[in-house]
Amino acid sequence: RLPGYCPESMVEFWVCINSSLPGASKKPEGWVGLGCCELAIAVECRRACKQASSKNDLKSCRKEYEVCMINMGSLCCSYAGRHTNCREYCQAIFRTDSSPSQSQIRAVENYCASISPQLIHCVDNYTRSYPMKNPIDSLYCCDRAEDHACQSTCRRVLMTMATEHEIVDGLIEGCKKMPLPQDPLWQCFLESSGSNNTSNGLPATAVDGAKLHCCSKANTSVCRDLCIKLYSTRWGSATHWQEFDRICEYNPQEASMFMCLADVREPCQLGCQSLKYCTNFNNRPTELFRSCNAQSDQGAKNDMKLWEKGTIKMPFMNIPVQNIKTCQPEMWKAVACSLQIKPCHSKSGGSVICKSDCLDILRNCGDHSKFPDEQTAETICDLLSPSDDSEYCIPLSKYLAPSPLDSIIEEVIHPCNPNPCANNQVCEVNRKGCLAGQECLPFLCVQGCKLGEASDFLVRLGNRIQLPVTSGEMGCYKVCTCGPSGRLETCMEMPCIDVQKTCIVGGQRKNHGTSFRVDCNTCSCFAGDLSCSSRQCLSEYSSPEDRNMFTGLPCNCADQFVPVCALNGRTYPSACIARCVGLQDNQFEFGSCASKAPCTPNRCPKNERCIPKPKVCLTGIDLIDCDQYECISRPVNCELLAIEPVCDTENVEHINLCALYQRSKTLSYTGPCQDVCRYEAVCGHNGETYNNVCAAYSDRVAVDYYGSCQAVGILSDFSSHPECSSVTCPSLPSSRCKPVTPPGACCPLCAGMLRVLWSNDQLDSLAKVTPVSVHDILHTLRLHISVPQCDIFGYLSIESDLVILIIPVGQDPTTLQIEACNKEAEKIDSLINTGSPALMAHVPLSALTTSQVQVSLRGSSGSAMTILSTTALLLNLLVCLFCKSIQRF
Repeated sequence: RLPGYCPESMVEFWVCINSSLPGASKKPEGWVGLGCCELAIAVECRRACKQASSKNDLKSCRKEYEVCMINMGSLCCSYAGRHTNCREYCQAIFRTDSSPSQSQIRAVENYCASISPQLIHCVDNYTRSYPMKNPIDSLYCCDRAEDHACQSTCRRVLMTMATEHEIVDGLIEGCKKMPLPQDPLWQCFLESSGSNNTSNGLPATAVDGAKLHCCSKANTSVCRDLCIKLYSTRWGSATHWQEFDRICEYNPQEASMFMCLADVREPCQLGCQSLKYCTNFNNRPTELFRSCNAQSDQGAKNDMKLWEKGTIKMPFMNIPVQNIKTCQPEMWKAVACSLQIKPCHSKSGGSVICKSDCLDILRNCGDHSKFPDEQTAETICDLLSPSDDSEYCIPLSKYLAPSPLDSIIEEVIHPCNPNPCANNQVCEVNRKGCLAGQECLPFLCVQGCKLGEASDFLVRLGNRIQLPVTSGEMGCYKVCTCGPSGRLETCMEMPCIDVQKTCIVGGQRKNHGTSFRVDCNTCSCFAGDLSCSSRQCLSEYSSPEDRNMFTGLPCNCADQFVPVCALNGRTYPSACIARCVGLQDNQFEFGSCASKAPCTPNRCPKNERCIPKPKVCLTGIDLIDCDQYECISRPVNCELLAIEPVCDTENVEHINLCALYQRSKTLSYTGPCQDVCRYEAVCGHNGETYNNVCAAYSDRVAVDYYGSCQAVGILSDFSSHPECSSVTCPSLPSSRCKPVTPPGACCPLCAGMLRVLWSNDQLDSLAKVTPVSVHDILHTLRLHISVPQCDIFGYLSIESDLVILIIPVGQDPTTLQIEACNKEAEKIDSLINTGSPALMAHVPLSALTTSQVQVSLRGSSGSAMTILSTTALLLNLLVCLFCKSIQRF
């Protein structure tokens, strides 16, 4: 009953209580910390907790236990104060699904010992109740067994038995094998139980492979070397951690590296709610925050209590202040909450408060008589908050009062924030709905893999991941796959990227990783590989005659729509434009790609069926491997395959593609049949005509206008014969939406639009097995769109860049929903331009080099606004059925 009477702010009291509870100093047979078991309210819960061998055994009281875990973690880690790395590795102890590894415990001891003895004592009380090795930590070894029955037995034994003797006996009996060292299963067990290294046949992964990405962004060799020591396979000493804080963290030259580390540690996410102390940060569904959670909320409260003693302790100095209870207390609270909750700018990702706010509060409330030698409010703020640029700093004024939004925040939801999934699972927005009889939640929990034993960065099952080699050599990577075991597997060394190689443009050298303009075109340099868009430029000195002849299309091609289909699967508006983007005459043929029949003649063996599978490839010099079909086996019973509904051209639904083709029908679109999809043909932004809006949607293409494609959008105000004049575009009645018009399209729409370039050499290198398509890029990027009211579409433009559209898809989207989609677009744009591992760890996104963003709305409003764009209206009819009992697209 103590938690009901004693507030959590009584830190010393709770440390004492937790360390003196019955059994807290003993090492139980189970893995669960007895401190949390004793704090359970229900007697049955306390008993189940003590007897549990894993979290799965806690069942009904699991939530109560996990709340205790969060509170205990908040309590212990709050002692870290402003020391980010100490707090980060402390939190990793409490987030793990199994017993903390020795490397994790050692990291806390190495770094936090000199910072906070209280933290070490608190963590030690918690970790003493864990066994040194949890059997479920070796589950991945079961996959090494050749016999399926042995694999199943192995998993059952590890999940139900505790001692090594029981496990060995159970495996011998179940697998019918003696433990021979050369057997892959036993070899894995012997090696994994003997050490914490990765000599068990799994790839050697860094302690935190995602953060190791960031070391390449260091601008000084000292900080780069320290970064590699801390995040590679060898843990750094306490001295290394302290040097990293002192020399690098507040060094303006290393802002890029620390922004990268922040993206890995705490990625910017839309929305903030349920805070009990920093309440002014609640109800902000279209703002980005890095750390909106209970731990940070408590951390801000603890910071304020510490600051009330007259000193703000920083890793590099102590700042004396006056009584903050009487000197601008609300401003100080906003500072404490901003430092902990970390609102971040949607374009730059910056979470630093603005310099003017820093100067204001230190000039008025700093104890200047006690300032360190030669330090002033100006010199301190130059170090802490060097900018007043609205794109790089966060003004505190908006957090001095509650959010103006209230009931309308439900217009934008954030299913994965806070994360409802287990620590070894990736949370994804559920865009497919549910089958009949299933509980329909707005999120899905998918098995994932961590990028290192001390990493919280998760990637979903089956994803291919690019990781720096553990030696820390700049530009050298390996590509691994997240396997069923929850570990990274089947790694392959990639050719090293020569980051010293430059591009020569107009007689000037451009360094690797830079983007720049050449006339009106955007270009990027990636290891000597120059990529540029192919926009037609018009000089300001052009004659009136040249302006009248200017079409704005690549190579100034005529605005005629005579489509041709290229070998890359893309329909171009004319042969002129196809040639302009570099295609030879033998690499395209007249007619749209949709009109072609890739399975005529049948290209598959007799025992396989040819199925059309259109795609637009971004890789391959000659494009000869961009097959528009696939061969699948002919099963006798299609009902044995997964249920993935598809709809044929007669509006008849089939359980899967197998059943559709077995009945000799033609695919219209994936997903269940919808009445709305009986409407007429539509033209997609890619210049392709689709039978209906659902067919376009299932191809991840947004709709430009009703009817067959008949025009190419003009990119110039000077053309006298625009083909789009024959197209009727829907009006946008709201003046608040400043629409964007995608390149090559005729009609504007409300959306966030990205125009992205990539490295051809890097994409070709990553696509050694199969070509990379536009859909591959969109599918991976879609996982980073956290708001269900927004979805992602895209196509390869006629100007040789990748156009990505993030569009509101709710019924009659409101101002708030449009603004949320804009923020999602700006977030993705920032991650691409900064080369953040949040994206760049994923293959094939690591080949993206630069992005430009354009949004359709500036400034948010609490009032609802109806947007009647045809594209949005058509799309919302498809997705507003979210929680129906159907399997969606």
